[in-house]
Amino acid sequence: MLVDKGKKPKIAEKKTVEDAEQIDGEFLLSIEKIQEVQDELEKINEEASDKVLEVEQKYNEIRKPVYDKRKEIIKSIPDFWLTAFLSHPVFSDLLSEEDQQIFKHLTSLEVEDFQDVKLGYSISLNFSPNPYFEDTKLTKTFTFLDEGATKVTATSIKWKEGKGASNGICCEKKGKKRCNDSCENPCDDESFFSWFSGNQQKDDVEELHDEVAEIIREDLWVNPLTYFSNDADEEIDGDEEENDTEGSEEDDDQED
Repeated sequence: MLVDKGKKPKIAEKKTVEDAEQIDGEFLLSIEKIQEVQDELEKINEEASDKVLEVEQKYNEIRKPVYDKRKEIIKSIPDFWLTAFLSHPVFSDLLSEEDQQIFKHLTSLEVEDFQDVKLGYSISLNFSPNPYFEDTKLTKTFTFLDEGATKVTATSIKWKEGKGASNGICCEKKGKKRCNDSCENPCDDESFFSWFSGNQQKDDVEELHDEVAEIIREDLWVNPLTYFSNDADEEIDGDEEENDTEGSEEDDDQED
């Protein structure tokens, strides 16, 4: 009996297709199972985030009276916040000479999370009466909206006559001149207080990267003594070096 050899390739081809379909089916099933596990992990992560926020809110309440206690002590130290800002590697370059004079009237700095910490926070600078502006409190607030959008609002500073972030100076490519009412280029960017100018809303948090707010909230506010002490330590070291130098000179004179 003769066998039709031409049928063998068709059988082999059919088997290959079946194997491929089986592999595809197993592959898709594995992907679906992995997705189920990822969904389960995502649910756990969301629950963990909620628990972390609950703990954070609880400890914010516990921290507040301690921060208030620190605030009262700081008020007794002249130019505490000015020194801390000037000793900070970022803010030391942001404060103009006029800013430094204004900061002498800064009595306290406060960072407050919203009761629901997911919704945002505010940063406030409190001032004693001063010759620069009418306000005694300047606040910038960051409100986190849906889908990653953030709304930023800030106190509109009421500068006294002849005072201001730019002090009436206009910035142009060909030098500076006194601003007029139609000036579109005041030198606000030369002052720390330009940080309070304008309200914004961004749909992408990445675009809103506010380095000043981030550093104040996460660094300077948490432990300002780190920077205030740096400046104090430098002064002490300088005095010790000066005393050592004077002592050496006196010894040399006695030997002569």
